[in-house]
This record gives sequence, C-alpha cells and structure tokens, in this order.
Amino acid sequence: CPLRCRYCDTAYAFRGGRWMAIDQILDEVAAYRPRHVTVTGGEPLSQRDCLALLGRLCDAGYEVSLETGGALAVEAVDPRVVRVLDLKTPGSGECRRNRYENLAVLGPQDQVKFVCCDRRDYEWAREQIERYGLPDRCEVLFSPGHGMLAPGLLADWILEDRLDVRLQIQLHKYLWGDVPGR
Repeated sequence: CPLRCRYCDTAYAFRGGRWMAIDQILDEVAAYRPRHVTVTGGEPLSQRDCLALLGRLCDAGYEVSLETGGALAVEAVDPRVVRVLDLKTPGSGECRRNRYENLAVLGPQDQVKFVCCDRRDYEWAREQIERYGLPDRCEVLFSPGHGMLAPGLLADWILEDRLDVRLQIQLHKYLWGDVPGR
C-alpha cells in the first residue's frame, strides 16, 4: 500500500506474503463457496493484476466488492464491482493523498467510507458529504477508528445531525482482535 495511515490494521502486509496466479486465487476462493468476495488490502489496486482478478471474479459469478484507499484511480475497475472508496480523514495522516476525481465515477451501488478518529474528522467528513453531494451519488459509511473513537459517540453525532449515512464498525476487530488476516 502506498499509504501509511495512522490507524492501519494491515501493516503486516507491507512486506512478505506469497504471490499467487489468478487461477490459484479463484480455486482458493471457490473452496469457500462464497456468494460475495471482497478484495481488500492494504491497497489492492497497487497489485499488478488486481483489475484482471476483479474481472475474473465477476465472470465466475461472484458478487465482488473492492475496498480501496482512494489514492489510486478507480475508473478502470470493472463496472460490475462495488467500489468502496475510503476517503482519508485528517486523523489518518494521509488526507492530502485523496484522489477526489474518483468521486465522479462512483454510482449508486458504490460506497464512500470515512474512518473518523475524533470530532474533527467527523466534522471534516460532514463537509465532504455536503461539498460532493455524496448521499445523492452513492452510499456513505462512517466508521469509528477502532480504539480511537467510541462507536456509540459517533452514532450519537450522526443521529444528532440526522446525516444520511450508515454507521459501520470493524466487526472483525470485535470478533478476532488484531489477529493478522482475520
């Protein structure tokens, strides 16, 4: 991933791992018999064959979503893929890397996510959804930075302001903590 967000939970993936051919990945996915496949990272779009993988997953009949950090272009992503664009807040330390041009290619099936570390991030995210008319363009998600902002507090702010957004928590953190790959 080209980003180094303050709250990154996949730093273990910065190095190492193993290379797999797309056919190997498809075989491994098929063994789980899922209906939906999410390609996430780090930053999947920084992987050479990501676009081809997304297309092949769609061709195989899966519902596919891509979670991307928003710093790389998304217009070449297969239109069958749900794009989940993480617009970086000031608290991430990577706000300057946002590629706002990506917002223009999002549609109703896509999502923009804001990870809020504090009230400042929340206010910044509110400004972005108004500036870009995001609720009219796509689904908007607000997520509390795990261990940085209480989910209940973020929910209260959303309710008080009557925002047209969905609260999302990192369920895997509650189920498995910081276990890499979970």
